[in-house]
Amino acid sequence: MKNKFLFCFSVLLCSFSLMAQKNTPKKIKEQIAVYKKDARGPYKDIRWFCTDGSIRQPKDPCPDNIGPGNQHARYKDDVEKLAKSNHIFLGQILTNTDKDEFWDTKNNHSRLKQYQLDKYLRGVDDGWINRKGQFYRGAVQSEDEEAWGIDFYKALLSNDQNIEQNYFLIRQSLKDIPHNGDDNVAQLMRSQSKVISDKFIEFMDLRVKIHSQPEKNDIAKVAAFKQKYDSQLSASLKNEIDVLINTMSTFFKPTDTSALLKNAPFLKNTILGDKITSYISSNSVVSDKSMLIKETAQLLYDIRESLLDEKRGMARLQLLDVSLKLEEILFKNTSQWETKSLEELLDKICYLGLAATGAGYTELDEWQQLDLTVKPSVNATMTLEDLTTLLENARRQVEWSSSMVKANYQHIVDEYTAFEPKAYGFIDDKIRGSIALYLGLSVSDLGDFIAEESSLTNQVMDIPNQSGFRGLNPGYAFGELVVVTGSPDDIEVSSNKIYIFQRAPADLKPIAGIATVSEGNMVSHVQLLARNLGIPNAALSDDNLSSLSKYNGQNVFYAVSNKGNVILKLESQMTAIERDLFSKKVRANEKIEVPVDAIKLDQTSILDLRTVDATDSGKSCGPKAANLGQLKKMFPDQVVEGMVIPFGIFRDHMNEPMPNQNKSYWEFLNAMFKQADNMRSQNTDEDEVEKYQLQQLDILRTAIKQMPLQAEFVKNLEINFQSILGQPLGNIPVFLRSDTNMEDLKEFTGAGLNLTIFNEVEKNKILQGIKDVWASPYTERSFKWRQKYLLNPENVFPSILVIPSVDVDFSGVLITKGISNGNDNDLTVAFSRGAGGAVDGQAAETYTIKNAGGFQFLAPAREQLYNSLPITGGTEKKSASFNKFILNTQNINEIRTLAATIRERLPKETKLDYDGAYDVELGFKDNKLWLFQIRPFVENKKALSSEYLESITPKIDKNKAISLSKII
Repeated sequence: MKNKFLFCFSVLLCSFSLMAQKNTPKKIKEQIAVYKKDARGPYKDIRWFCTDGSIRQPKDPCPDNIGPGNQHARYKDDVEKLAKSNHIFLGQILTNTDKDEFWDTKNNHSRLKQYQLDKYLRGVDDGWINRKGQFYRGAVQSEDEEAWGIDFYKALLSNDQNIEQNYFLIRQSLKDIPHNGDDNVAQLMRSQSKVISDKFIEFMDLRVKIHSQPEKNDIAKVAAFKQKYDSQLSASLKNEIDVLINTMSTFFKPTDTSALLKNAPFLKNTILGDKITSYISSNSVVSDKSMLIKETAQLLYDIRESLLDEKRGMARLQLLDVSLKLEEILFKNTSQWETKSLEELLDKICYLGLAATGAGYTELDEWQQLDLTVKPSVNATMTLEDLTTLLENARRQVEWSSSMVKANYQHIVDEYTAFEPKAYGFIDDKIRGSIALYLGLSVSDLGDFIAEESSLTNQVMDIPNQSGFRGLNPGYAFGELVVVTGSPDDIEVSSNKIYIFQRAPADLKPIAGIATVSEGNMVSHVQLLARNLGIPNAALSDDNLSSLSKYNGQNVFYAVSNKGNVILKLESQMTAIERDLFSKKVRANEKIEVPVDAIKLDQTSILDLRTVDATDSGKSCGPKAANLGQLKKMFPDQVVEGMVIPFGIFRDHMNEPMPNQNKSYWEFLNAMFKQADNMRSQNTDEDEVEKYQLQQLDILRTAIKQMPLQAEFVKNLEINFQSILGQPLGNIPVFLRSDTNMEDLKEFTGAGLNLTIFNEVEKNKILQGIKDVWASPYTERSFKWRQKYLLNPENVFPSILVIPSVDVDFSGVLITKGISNGNDNDLTVAFSRGAGGAVDGQAAETYTIKNAGGFQFLAPAREQLYNSLPITGGTEKKSASFNKFILNTQNINEIRTLAATIRERLPKETKLDYDGAYDVELGFKDNKLWLFQIRPFVENKKALSSEYLESITPKIDKNKAISLSKII
């Protein structure tokens, strides 16, 4: 009967009902507001839940002949409905919850993450939905919750795969799910300080200190604050400060290493248990903080590395609890390791990196790729170049550690933020509560030291930790600074403003300059467009973004040099030379004209990809189809069959009458451009001209999407579909890729501006997809990017490349140049799992493949969800783990061979004068390489050769020897 109850309970809470209508964020927000005022919060009443499945009144406990039951609250009906409709679980009670459904594998562990987020919100928002319900006696029984937690982890940790694939998430969840009577004191301390600063703004500086670098002497500072503002503080605030002081005193109690094995009987007489015992013995009296931190970091790493050798679930749970206590020891004591020399600082970074790996912020294989071990020369020096390499690797680990938190929690945080804005602080709290915080501070110290030694100093306002800035793309800009602290997806950007984002929006419109915390990857469409147009682009830290918030809305000058140093200053601080950069004449020669003299608009029959090659680019079709046809000739077994809908078919349809306009679609388009020119001749403001054009383009785009397709064209499509792709139209999934004549010009890439229809099967949807692709060059984003660079944007013609889908295991981009080091002989590759990898700005697995042999690992993949392409069409989201690399040695060697062949044969076979690098999209299915696109890799030569950018780029002596004993 117990199993029957659990089944009914899970159906009630977890199953998705096709009939259930999803609640809007506004509705959920209203729901939560009600719960905050309700004395029972999200709960309806309290009942006994008996082992036979029966439910009894609170004063009628389960009888002895049935067996012991559990008493706890039931959820309100609206809470249960929300679980069904939105998969949102409020006020979760663990007791009697099905453990597999709580682990929630099919939804990327959403329920577990929501439990953690709920707990955070209760801490920072006075109980949140349980503001009054937290006093509802009997709603939750702590001993039952703890017993449930122990059973949950015993089962979860008995499975090796769970640990291998979700080590970070499981270890983090231990801080929130009751199982051993402990509280997360560090998180409680941060939550309490936040609550006080929200109510009394003068406490903000102390809150920032407690959040960013907590130290024991902060207790005295909080007490002094209370005394200073005594007359302004309410009685309740004084009490809250006293509670915070008490929490801080608990947190900063002297380290008691002897307590590590207090509740860990399963570890007695085991290899790791003996290591812990030895650690306790050697650190019973702590005098040397540096030695304590080194030994703690090593033990933390050893537990992670050897956890799978211990097969008992309960023993693994106790080891992870020890691991959490070790991180707490590091968190309390790291600030007391004051490094005096360069060698000590490098040593500290190495051990903190080891600890971050042990704590799960970096995967074990990733750590092996980060060489943070100091290798001094015979005379105990390191060159500036070797130090810089070590800094870059250490900085990468800081970024990877932050991205591990974001990758695991960002999706659920974004969902909650839509109805509860306070949820956005959860990720920041997780990062600040980790050893990665201290790793970042130490790396920042090293960055400042190297910047001074190399004269590669950033000049970013007056903010601290400026070494956190790292230029990605050279260029300069002037405009209003917009600092976006939340989600960027709903921000309407302007082409004359400079934006600081957590991450770049996937459909970013033209802007003057950009900097992001989440770099994405070097070969995403946004990065390529920025590189192409000379838009300054940099990476920065979370702290840097927060520090810049005070300058939001002010006019600034922003520049990134050819070596990556960054300048960001207020307009009033600009030099005369910097002001002259923005005179009207500067950009006069930047625009180019799309060549249309050789275009073949009379080609109105579908083409077989096998009959197309590079010479057809800009004539019958765009460069995607032309170059893929060329690749088909060169690599026939690695390029799919395909067909091309040429420019002429589009143009032929544009000659048809446009409904309600008394003119053709083509005439409507040209009339719009003519009127825009007339407006400019009358000195109409350019914003008004653009507004008019976008309104007209919206009308045209809507009309094209509804355009009847010519019967002769549809018949031609069906015949060719069968003869070329081997199946009738509607039987196999295909990609429809927009392929315009304005892409891949020598001066302009156009990467990712127009539409690709993913994996479509149904005939009607493919036919509609053709019209949607034809309409896509007239979207606001596409038009604005073109308008920025093209003299004749009216002469943009879309062709369409139609190719069958390949459900690749992983895919990405190859650039036949080393982007990070500027070496033309190296290669850059970025891959993500599934289809469409790396191009949309995912945090992709990135390498520099060296011409001299070997490779350098630059970044891991940090995307938990990826696209799979089912044979039935559309896309499916699948979950990934980070414990294994995407590319193997065989894949890398194949890519190296492919690049060599492209470099050697493509210029000869195309007889083109292009001699630059190539941008190749490719994928692997069952370790077979497939090619999907090749295009020139276009860089902005003006930005790279700018006299001003050259003037702010310091000359660095890479061979400068620096003594490791140098005082810092």
